[in-house]
Formats: sequence, C-alpha cells, structure tokens
Amino acid sequence: MPNYRRAWHPGGTYFFTVNLLQRANNDLLVHHIDLLRNAVRHVRLSHPFVIHAWVVLPEHLHCIIELPANDYNFDVRWRLIKIVFSKSLSKTEWRSDSRIQRGERGIWQRRYWEHLIRDERDFMAHMDYVHINPLKHGFVNKVLDWPYSTFHLLVKQGVYPADWAGGYEEQITYKE
Repeated sequence: MPNYRRAWHPGGTYFFTVNLLQRANNDLLVHHIDLLRNAVRHVRLSHPFVIHAWVVLPEHLHCIIELPANDYNFDVRWRLIKIVFSKSLSKTEWRSDSRIQRGERGIWQRRYWEHLIRDERDFMAHMDYVHINPLKHGFVNKVLDWPYSTFHLLVKQGVYPADWAGGYEEQITYKE
C-alpha cells in the first residue's frame, strides 16, 4: 500500500483538487451546486477556513483555502464536506463491493490532491490555475463565462480584471 504523505502545517494555505469517482460524462457537481455550497457552508460553521479561490467543474473542483492558526486538519474538513454533500443526494450511484462493505457512497474518489502553498508566487500561480481551469477544459471561451467560480467575486474586489484570461499559466505545473 502506498505511503501517502501529507503536508500538515498549522494555519497553512493549501491548494486542493477533489474528484468525483465517476468522472466521464458526469455533471453531478454543477447540477447540484447548491447542495455543494450548502455542504461547504455547513462545515465552515464548525471547522472554519478562509476560501481564497474555488472553482467547481462538472466532475471535480479546485480550491485554495487557509486554515486557522494552530489548525492543520484539512482532512476532517474534506471528509465532512464529502459526507454532507453525499447525504443530501439520493442513493442512485453504483457502488463496488469494497465501498458497500465499508458503508461508503460511490460519489467521491477517496483521495484528493493537496499542495501546501509555499510563497506568494506559488499562491498566485495556483490562484490563476483555479480560475483558468474552466477555460483549460474547454467549458467556456472566457473565464468570466464560468458561473461556478470565485473569479466573479475577485473581479468585484479588483483582484482580477473582468477580461482576464491568464497571466502566470506558463509557470504553472499542471498536476491532475
């Protein structure tokens, strides 16, 4: 079995990629965007975190979150977000024998990708990666056209211009 190593850093800022189990032809996340938003909102009440960037695509999401000082339990947050979201859906998905034996739903991949943000340049590169992702996957022709993203809020705050289409993508290492 692989030895997964996580970067546990109290108060850290992290980039995440979280995938649905069935990625092909699956629009579950955008189809149930309000349920996902409610799950995140619910978990933030008991396990706070700051959202710097978030994009939801049909079958996966990317985000950058910052944990409170002296808190490193991002794994608890993801487990709870997945559970709350999954419980809000009717049980219609196919489940493997392994998932049935463990009492797991067949919605999310068990693992996720996490990256501890190291510095400002790393932060900016991942912010751009999060927001350009719908364009990268061909869902839209302009970043502004994707509705399931913090990009719109960041445009209102003056972080990005409305016509932004990248800027640091040549520096980003894509890991999916």
